Amino acid sequence: MSTETKKLPIGFGRLWTAQTVSSLGDGVSHAALPLLALTLTRDPMALAVVTAAGTLPWLLFGVLGGALVDRWDRRRTMVATDAARAALLAIPAAAAALDALSITLLAAVAFLLGLGGLFFDTAATAYLPDLLGRDPVLLERANSRLRGTQTAASGFAGPPAGSALLALGRAFPLLTDAVSFALSALLVRSLPAAPGPVPQARESLLRQARDGASYVFRDRLLLGLALRPAVGNIAFLAVETVLALFAHDRLGLGTSGFGLLLTAEATGGLLGAGIASFLGRRLGTGTALTCTAAVEGLAVLGLAAAPNPYVAGLALAVCGAGMGATMVLAPSLRQAVVPAHLMGRVASTSRMLAMCAAPFGAFLGGWLASAYDVRTPLYAAAGLLLTMTAVTATMTSNRRVEAALRAAVPAGPPEHAEAADLVPEGAV
Repeated sequence: MSTETKKLPIGFGRLWTAQTVSSLGDGVSHAALPLLALTLTRDPMALAVVTAAGTLPWLLFGVLGGALVDRWDRRRTMVATDAARAALLAIPAAAAALDALSITLLAAVAFLLGLGGLFFDTAATAYLPDLLGRDPVLLERANSRLRGTQTAASGFAGPPAGSALLALGRAFPLLTDAVSFALSALLVRSLPAAPGPVPQARESLLRQARDGASYVFRDRLLLGLALRPAVGNIAFLAVETVLALFAHDRLGLGTSGFGLLLTAEATGGLLGAGIASFLGRRLGTGTALTCTAAVEGLAVLGLAAAPNPYVAGLALAVCGAGMGATMVLAPSLRQAVVPAHLMGRVASTSRMLAMCAAPFGAFLGGWLASAYDVRTPLYAAAGLLLTMTAVTATMTSNRRVEAALRAAVPAGPPEHAEAADLVPEGAV
């Protein structure tokens, strides 16, 4: 079947809607949580604790979580974790309403939300290739749509809404995110049952986790795809930790201005997701990934040197474009070449490497800002990103990508999707 006539199953539309709704709530919290923390403290290290707490579950449970997802029903895992996160957010919302919010509580909630995110994201990543029959073209198309709408919801619409809701009261952004998780759980519950991996002989959880991690570290392409976000997260968390402080103290932005600054990054991310497939076809997936990584590093360098909010917004938009394209091309490639029975473990191992690096970035950003200047973490982040681009360029080259796709099991149409369950592209 030609790429023009390939169709996405209706089930993808429900998954797409669910993740968009949840991303809108995440965007609200993404702007509100740093601002909530700033109402409690101006200490960069305390802000770093809240930022890092959300990434710690990946350090502690990342590979084991992937092994569990490969054992569990992936759709039910997504429903349960979204419902749990909705209930969890009621706690800080009540504390905010009662004026009992604290940095410790925000850090604890961030940790538990991160734990839920571990299971949901891993299950969703493994579910998508099952739903789409592991077809590389459909995977890239689906990831482009998912990334584009998630960027628009979490970055473009969510941050201004979060800033506005915070002005109404500290509990409002948290309650909005809780509602988004609840709606997402209801939508995911309606998804069709996708055929998961063929059941394997029950092995110990630790051995299954080790097999998944070994699969990543033995494959240079998968290792390169994992190392880029790992080093990138050190850089981006160093930036994120001080971004609210940088915007306030150096750019002279208030609450509303900070939300608009985040929107600039989201606008670029939306563009990047939209042109990702074009870049992959024009340059080859490997070269396109190297170019987008270089663009991210140069954009962060521009942010560090920005003399005013307009230049900062432009730099964040360019950085967002590079990130948006990367987050379409890299996951689609991984989902196309990894065997179904290892997908959860490979996805969680790759994500674990990225998320485990993030706390170091958060504390690096806080320390550099405290010891030197609030711009210093941004310059350090740019240096890390550009170094990472050079180191991993050969690991994800076009030659390696093409060899991996040839070696992968050819994709067929989703066996569970009947003709009546298919809709033309763009009709979802």
